Amino acid sequence: MLVAETIAGSFRDPSGFLFERSGILYRQINRSYQADYERLIDSGLYHRLVELGWLVPHEEVAVEPAEPELAWKVIRPERVPFVSYPYEWCFGQLRDAALLTLQIHRLALEHGMGLKDASAYNVQFRGGRPVWIDTLSFATYREGEPWVAYRQFCQHFLAPLALMAHREVRLNQLLRVFVDGVPLDLASRLLPWRTRLQPRLAAHVHLHARVQQRFGDKPKAHAGRQMSRHAMLGILSSLERTVAALRWEPGGTVWSDYYQDTNYSPAAFEHKRQLVSEFLQRLRPRLVWDLGANIGVFSRLASERGIYTVAFDMDPAAVEKNYRQAAARGDTQLLPLVADLTNPSGAMGWAERERMSLAERGPADALLALALVHHLAIGNNVPLANIAEYFARLGRALIIEFVPKEDSQVQRLLAAREDIFTHYTRAEFERAFGRWFRIEQAVPIRESQRILYCMQRAEP
Repeated sequence: MLVAETIAGSFRDPSGFLFERSGILYRQINRSYQADYERLIDSGLYHRLVELGWLVPHEEVAVEPAEPELAWKVIRPERVPFVSYPYEWCFGQLRDAALLTLQIHRLALEHGMGLKDASAYNVQFRGGRPVWIDTLSFATYREGEPWVAYRQFCQHFLAPLALMAHREVRLNQLLRVFVDGVPLDLASRLLPWRTRLQPRLAAHVHLHARVQQRFGDKPKAHAGRQMSRHAMLGILSSLERTVAALRWEPGGTVWSDYYQDTNYSPAAFEHKRQLVSEFLQRLRPRLVWDLGANIGVFSRLASERGIYTVAFDMDPAAVEKNYRQAAARGDTQLLPLVADLTNPSGAMGWAERERMSLAERGPADALLALALVHHLAIGNNVPLANIAEYFARLGRALIIEFVPKEDSQVQRLLAAREDIFTHYTRAEFERAFGRWFRIEQAVPIRESQRILYCMQRAEP
């Protein structure tokens, strides 16, 4: 019998779990979820969600379950091209994921069901569009029952969004620390006092935090509490208005305005675009990671060819601009994400296996590393050998730009610090990367001192 490998991030739900066999993703549905699954299908809710593009479709399959003693059925869900996490999303992505969650819950209520789970980790992105991935999150609605996922929604979505909008956009990184969302008492303390004067935020965050602190550990305080369908819809509408009203505008940061302050001449910039396109044609990757993508100008050279492209950048403003453009265009091939390569997302959660590190989600077929290496080597003191080794873990091929010390952008980095980077030379660059990659082409970019390389990872 073929071995089934359980997906570590799906162990918490007693209704079922994900597993992989021979590279194919399956979801086991346990007998305990049979009635709710049949309601999901028979009510028409599943088909409507798939039709709207809000839920990943699946196929019922006759394969051996991973745990037969619990199993009722096995389905094969459609894979998303890349798994991302809420702490890697920009403000707009988290906001759109929140609104999708509320829309799904509302639609479920119309079909006699509701979401029993409002975790942000149940949302993934296909390019600029969020999609729900957990088929087992739906439960039959019973009149009078409150929404059991209300607190979870507030912790996973509303609290971090409010902090990002009203305090500091980088506070979404709190989601890396708190596995079940930002605690409401912490969010309440961090938010500006003026938010207590905003009725909906006051109710869903500040008052909610106080109630949670007072009664959270007292089950009897909630016993017998009823909530009519009308009241639940009222809370749902209030949450929708609260989330929709939250705003964050990406300001003119150094990196989000990078292309307005570049030292490329028009001819050099166009030549670089041409070379990247030629190298992509040569490599023919199916998955590209653009490391240091900024607002995605070069990422789109890949995504517009139908190549699924993940565009990473450390600047939330640049990622926000990139995402807004992808969402506005309905781009399903480009996924912008926030990532600092000097401190990338690590493995975390239970037993450090619940959330995958960036490297564990690779390798990509090809990496773009354009105007990046000097920032790592000089701006962050990372030796060229270390950069090359890490890139070899992330990708099978590499389109990379070397920017010499004589370049004005490197001189900016060196202006306020001592030049201790004696090994930052083209020869050392080629030696460091040549250990891991086979250099197939090296082309000088016109009207500049920069070199663009096409490399393939060397086989051991």
